[in-house]
Amino acid sequence: MPKNKGKGGKNRRRGKNENDDVKRELMLKDDGQSYAQVTRILGNGHIEAFCFDNTGGKTRLCRIRGKLRKKQWINQGDVILVGLRDYQDDKADVIMKYH
Repeated sequence: MPKNKGKGGKNRRRGKNENDDVKRELMLKDDGQSYAQVTRILGNGHIEAFCFDNTGGKTRLCRIRGKLRKKQWINQGDVILVGLRDYQDDKADVIMKYH
């Protein structure tokens, strides 16, 4: 059988779908949500973020939801919107990333 000498398939030739110029509506926080800045990437879909609450700010362990996991990369220093948990004050869920 012949060796595979190519550098990818049809998807590589097609290129990326670059739509960076698309404008989205700005999502503002609601009740039970907070703005946060990523301080550390912990791996396995978890990050540590500093939340800007009315309590003066708090560091929380945040979980990146599956919808954002592979579509939007979250790096250290990014501003995100998190949903606070009623039953766990030190944990939150990432809702979206601001560009």
